[in-house]
Amino acid sequence: MSTELFFIYDTHCPWSYATLPLVNAIKSEFPEITLHLWHAARYEGDENIAKQTIENVSNDSNCVFNQDYLAQLKHAKESTLAANLMAWIEHKIPQQALPILNALYKAHFEQANELASFEDVEDIISEFKLSPPQKVFTQKKLTKDAEIIMHDIIDLQELINTQAIPALLLAVDDNLILLSHNFYLKDPSAIVDAVKLELK
Repeated sequence: MSTELFFIYDTHCPWSYATLPLVNAIKSEFPEITLHLWHAARYEGDENIAKQTIENVSNDSNCVFNQDYLAQLKHAKESTLAANLMAWIEHKIPQQALPILNALYKAHFEQANELASFEDVEDIISEFKLSPPQKVFTQKKLTKDAEIIMHDIIDLQELINTQAIPALLLAVDDNLILLSHNFYLKDPSAIVDAVKLELK
């Protein structure tokens, strides 16, 4: 039986941040599952995060946002560089993608790091001993790897008939199951039981 987990997300999306613990729980319980982390590059420097969104995420999940991050809510979000970096990681070293994504989320939502320049991600690159090419560190356009992922996301979104992110999908052989992640945001371990039922 072939089993894959797809997580469509954005590093700057609070709902994606709230969904990441579910991905961690599933991967921890089922290490053999092939994980695909697809960054949707949702934020392009022309949109900020509404305070109401943060309040909704806080109420519906276990997420806590620090004051420095909250002070930056009026800043327009730009996730192109993070999308490029994660696409390179997904292509070159997928086995490290999940811990690196956790580090990026921690940097952005817990340390108010904008993840918009080389300097912003330099510590993470050093921590994980990464050597991405210079083209990754741009806000201006997506790299070829990131564009390929964007096309894959569009194809998958057509199948599930929604462009909403985050999205968490389980593929078992030829069956694709959209997991209702919003039911589990306060209890990530509970999604493990849901996945077990689908695998039966």
